[in-house]
Amino acid sequence: MDDFFIVYLLLRKQTIFTKQDMITVTLTLLGTFLLLTNGSAEELSVPVISAFWGILSGVALAFYTLYAIPLLRTYDSLVVVGWAMVIGGTALSFLHPPWQADFSNFTAEIYLYLIFIVVFGTMFAFWFYIESLQYLKPKETSLIGNLEPLSAVLTMVVWLKEPFGYYQWLGTACILGMTLLLVFTKKTVEESKERR
Repeated sequence: MDDFFIVYLLLRKQTIFTKQDMITVTLTLLGTFLLLTNGSAEELSVPVISAFWGILSGVALAFYTLYAIPLLRTYDSLVVVGWAMVIGGTALSFLHPPWQADFSNFTAEIYLYLIFIVVFGTMFAFWFYIESLQYLKPKETSLIGNLEPLSAVLTMVVWLKEPFGYYQWLGTACILGMTLLLVFTKKTVEESKERR
């Protein structure tokens, strides 16, 4: 998604492509690739429809992030996220009507998992993401959002007992390195502004 941000901002002439952008994007892409493939491109088999929806999802999240910035000047982040979910949920209801879903086999445990995903995996996750735009630039927010694949892989290792390979450790180091680079660069810039 960070690539969509950078391309958009470059086309709008709102930013220049810096050396730091090159390093952070490279670390992000390399880290995500290593995490998800364990360093083997041969094992990566992505159907065209999956690639299409993945790219569309990245563009949609980039739009969601950039469009939220002017809204946050007027409305609270919870209002922005709430309306986004109402509009998105309503639109998707026409494609996959929830009233036609078969809930007959759902147990109490499944309902608890579903509520957990809706509340913590969706509502709070997007709320915190949009709230972070009040403190970070969109590029920084999107790059830090790349911690999500890392958390997914780590959850898989801890919860599902999946093995964690050498290249996945390297991917983890790339993503954490990108995050530390952003943090320390931001801190250095803020300190130099304070000195002026």
